[in-house]
Amino acid sequence: MKALLRKRETLLRRMNGCSEFLRGSITSVCSTCNRATCICPGKSTKKAYRLTYKDAGQKTRTVYISRAQLPAARRMLGNYARMRKLTEELFEINIAIFKLKSKL
Repeated sequence: MKALLRKRETLLRRMNGCSEFLRGSITSVCSTCNRATCICPGKSTKKAYRLTYKDAGQKTRTVYISRAQLPAARRMLGNYARMRKLTEELFEINIAIFKLKSKL
């Protein structure tokens, strides 16, 4: 039981490192026509980036991401993936603790 509690505390500390996160996906589009699968004859070398996500009402939202913000946005998406994994591990530990407490 003590080992599970220690592991839970460790996971919670690791979660603090992922406080900045974004959910969604980043797409790059042609800056000329704004289509992800651009077939423009004079294809522009410039790309625009967008973050697409679903809000609480399951409506798709799109946010423009500047080139300067792109590395931070990618890092924050990675933090979200780590946070989801840590949450699943925490869930499993909490279930094990709950089962042990119910036996006592």
